[in-house]
Amino acid sequence: MTQQINIRKLDNTTFEVSVEGSTTTTHVVTVNPDYARKIAGTSEAERLVRASFEFLLARESNTSILRRFDLPLIGHYFPEYEQQIGSLLQ
Repeated sequence: MTQQINIRKLDNTTFEVSVEGSTTTTHVVTVNPDYARKIAGTSEAERLVRASFEFLLARESNTSILRRFDLPLIGHYFPEYEQQIGSLLQ
């Protein structure tokens, strides 16, 4: 089933992400601009958040994704995240 990802910027480092699927979930994600530049080579945090959710949804259901987290936390659960996220942004 295709899931729709909607992102709303709350401030310069915080985004609200809703994932619409069989169940709709809402997540609050923070992204430090320095971290975005480090792993994605961009300060376009919204693109990075979208790609990060695509990465997560390929591995788990939206109901399994934490409701609030800092983006670097993904790497603790999926060590390949930082290496693979750059290719998802191209």
